[in-house]
Parts: sequence; structure tokens; C-alpha cells
Amino acid sequence: MDCCICSPMATMYRLPRNTICAPCYEGAKAITGFLNKDEQEDDGGRGSAKSRGSMKPNSSTMGMRDAWEKVKEMGDREETTNQRADFLEHGFGLAWKEGMHTDIVVKPGTGPPIPAHKAILAARSEIFRHMLSDEEQCIKAPADDAISLPELSHDELFLLLSFLYTGGGLDDEDDVPERHLHALLVAADKYDVPFLRRDCEARLAARVEPRNVLRTLEVADLSSSAVLRERAMDTVLEHAEQVVFSPEYEDFAVRNVGLCVEITRALLAKTNAA
Repeated sequence: MDCCICSPMATMYRLPRNTICAPCYEGAKAITGFLNKDEQEDDGGRGSAKSRGSMKPNSSTMGMRDAWEKVKEMGDREETTNQRADFLEHGFGLAWKEGMHTDIVVKPGTGPPIPAHKAILAARSEIFRHMLSDEEQCIKAPADDAISLPELSHDELFLLLSFLYTGGGLDDEDDVPERHLHALLVAADKYDVPFLRRDCEARLAARVEPRNVLRTLEVADLSSSAVLRERAMDTVLEHAEQVVFSPEYEDFAVRNVGLCVEITRALLAKTNAA
């Protein structure tokens, strides 16, 4: 039997022309099921009275033509969203990179300060909004319109500001040193930038290995990152001998007594469960 979808002869008229193989049938059913579920979620799972009244009794699953139209519609929406994001990214990013009408400078711990816009900083972070607020009870920026982020180097501050303006700057993760990602994760926690926090967590979690797990665990604890902490702890347990007998472990233990207690208890629990 030649399938009218995947067969090499599908474009030719061959009887019976409405036959379809099992894999194509299951694939089509999965696509239409997914798109119907998507429509139900968009409609709050209820559906309007009009749509319920116009639905045919046997139309609980949309046809393949309707499914294809739905896929094209989703593609158009994605393209529009990407164009909107690109428009915003290049607009704000260009204004920052070219120093258009900047009204504040941000000073890193080392290196030259970087000009920025108060409105963007305040919009991206509730903490920055309070720092730049005119309310007396809030921490205000100094009179010379400058704020300091001494925990960040110039390069780390540049990455932070780039992310605040464009939502990017970390796209090529191989070019961003781990120490910068560590600093950005801590900054994302301190200045309440959840989007940056999730980005750093994902990148660092993908890089965890025995050679860097202790530092990663330390940073996860410092930034209260439960996701990264769990990933690092699992790596410690998986490579316990290599990690615990490494030259770095002694210094780590001096700085992080509480984490060492947790590691010891986790190792004992794993041993008893074995």
C-alpha cells in the first residue's frame, strides 16, 4: 500500500488515493491533538458560546487542512514576535551603545564607568528603581548621577547592562567565562532580575563538572539558586572521591562549613541506601 503522504509516489494519482500508513496517521493525529489542546488553552478551556454552538458533532478534532492553517498562523505569530523583539533590542541597544541621551553612569569595582539610562535601569529592576527613586526613605543615587556596583568588574558590568537593554549578550556561552556567569548570577539575585537569573542558571548547570563543581556549589548557595545547587550537589555525589580529595576541597571546607556538613550527610545517606 502506497501512503498518500510519505510515499515517493504520493504526488501521482494512484488508487486508492486516500490510503495512509500507520506512522503518518499517528503523526497527523498527534499534530491535530496538540493544536486542539492549544486552542482550548487559549480559550481558557471553556470556549465561547458562539464557538460551541457552531461546532459540528463530529468536529472534535480539526482536519489536516485546518491543522496546517493553524501551523502557518503560529509561524506568522512567531515571526511577528521575533520582529518585535528585534525592533526593541536594536532600538534600546543602539541608544545605549551610542550613548544617546544617557543620564547616569554606572561604576564597576574595577575599570571605567559605563553610561546608561535611569529609565531603563528602573524598568528592568525593582532594586534599581528604589536606588534611583526620589523618595526619602529609599536609597537614592548620588547627586552626581552615578551609582556604583563594586562587586562587578568592567566586563561583567558591560554584560549586565547589555542584558538589561537587549535581553542578550550571553548568546555565545563559550565566550563568556564562568567567573563572569558566577558574578552575573549573584548580581541577578541581588538586583532582582529573574530573566537574567534563569539564563545564568541554565548556562552554569550545563557546564557543571568535577573540576568546577565546588565553586559552582558555592555560587549557587550565595545566590540562593536551588536549581543550580541541586545540579552541583548531584555532581559532587556522583564524583565524590574525585571532588573530596581534590586540592580545592580543603579551602572550600574552610569557607563553607555548612555546605561541607550537607555533603557529608548526603554521602552517608547515599552509602546507606546502596
